[in-house]
Amino acid sequence: MKFRKKSVFLVGLITCGLLLSACGGGETNKKNEKNVELGTVGEFPITKEKTTMSMMGPHVGEIEWKDMAFFKDYAKKTNIDFTFTTPPMDDFGTKLNLAFASGDLPDVIIGTSSATLTPAMEMDYGDQGILVALEDMIDENMPNLKKLLDAEPEIKKSITTPEGHIYSLPMISRDSTAIWPRGPVWYRGDWLEKLGIKELPKTTDEFYDLLVRFRDEDPNGNGKKDEIPLTDVKMDSTRPWIMGAFGMKERGIQEVDGKVEYTPITENYKEYLKYMNKLYSEKLLDQEVYSQSDEQKKAKGQNNQIGLFPDWYSFFTTGKTEEEAMSDPMWQPLTSPVSKTAVVPGSPRLSRGTFAITNKCASPEAMLRWVDYFYSEEGSFYFNKGPEGAFWEWAKNDKGDKVRVFTDKVDLDDLEKSRSKVTPNFGITVPTIGLPTTPETTILKSVNDVPNTSFTDFITKETESKITPNAQVPFPLLYLTKEETEKTRDAGTDMSTYVEQMEAKFITGVEPLSNWDNYVKTLEGMGVKDYVAVYQTAYDRWAESE
Repeated sequence: MKFRKKSVFLVGLITCGLLLSACGGGETNKKNEKNVELGTVGEFPITKEKTTMSMMGPHVGEIEWKDMAFFKDYAKKTNIDFTFTTPPMDDFGTKLNLAFASGDLPDVIIGTSSATLTPAMEMDYGDQGILVALEDMIDENMPNLKKLLDAEPEIKKSITTPEGHIYSLPMISRDSTAIWPRGPVWYRGDWLEKLGIKELPKTTDEFYDLLVRFRDEDPNGNGKKDEIPLTDVKMDSTRPWIMGAFGMKERGIQEVDGKVEYTPITENYKEYLKYMNKLYSEKLLDQEVYSQSDEQKKAKGQNNQIGLFPDWYSFFTTGKTEEEAMSDPMWQPLTSPVSKTAVVPGSPRLSRGTFAITNKCASPEAMLRWVDYFYSEEGSFYFNKGPEGAFWEWAKNDKGDKVRVFTDKVDLDDLEKSRSKVTPNFGITVPTIGLPTTPETTILKSVNDVPNTSFTDFITKETESKITPNAQVPFPLLYLTKEETEKTRDAGTDMSTYVEQMEAKFITGVEPLSNWDNYVKTLEGMGVKDYVAVYQTAYDRWAESE
């Protein structure tokens, strides 16, 4: 429905905070008894009289939130204004924890993610009544979100705790690139053309053969043997794509046909390590892969030395134009002797923890109606680009067509900097639905410009032909119980650190793969079997939930 006009567990601090909360409970209850008269659901204004709430979120942009056109305009629509607490992004997690511990909380928390407002925090503060349970208010107050939850029941399952509560609202991503687990791997198109490659590799053997040609046949044409066939920084971005060739979706917990496994102790992972060690030992993988920075990787790309590399878009590494980058094909998923099916890890296209309401709020229903607009197409654009007249405005071109153009307040050479002055939806994770840009939502630099969607169309086509058909989410987003969190927290961190260290050693040959059994025994000693059992229980519970 579109709107119409009308734990981190700081034990000592938390204990003190609870005592303070208990002593001050009368004041909180008194505030919550304040009558906020609401308008009609799905219509503006939201409250019949002007109302002021308090909001906390991470500051990233150029100006204070109180000065942003988005908040000023939306306050006029809704009748709801805010006072703001906006610590810098790099300090936000600390400030949020202190706010919970002291009880000095706002009405709403926005722009967080599950890394900051963690699932464990949601459940802990929800159980204490500090975060408001939202599940019983969504149907009557959030028609846009309800429509999305009804269409995709797994969203609701992923934002619901084992006890059946919803303490935070998500960001739902539905543009074509939302399925990416991270930036893809790209082939350098001019190298492929130089070598007469008409079809990308589809197996690990074919991929190996192409990397050999990149190394030996001077595809950059400078007469030197300086080509680096494949590069990355610590394998963090390339790993998921190559692991997929060996039937794995994650270096960690994954689910396959209802069974949970820890991939770093599987035979498939061992085969992946053998393969990567072969690439490294034959100098098909960058010898500086574990020591270089992203800037150094990009410098090699701009010097035309690398044939295959990860990045959000290829021109971020190569320095090409968007038009030139359309000759750089995206990763083609591979098969291998241990996996006859091409697999790539898919993103769940969902981020939790982006919006929560505290027990300080006089009208949770008003806040749910306030945020629900952003789960509509119209509201998503509004939250992302701000109101008319700030970042964009309507104009008529010479044909008499109504088009969106940037206002004269916008720096056309730095659009994102200008946008960051208009809306808080910049550099943070917010409660909304992310949608693809269409000709109707394109903003033009000049009124008579013709929308150029060729690069976007290229990205969409590459994604939908290669990634989408093969994408599988490694493991659903779900909540562990408090007991499960306690059992897995330290073991998960310790095992992940050990696996990361050993992977680098196995690939570079510092540790021979003949020591594989000792490596597995070490992980077993760290509790990997119990770790998997906890996640199997959690998965079974999630799968059986409605």
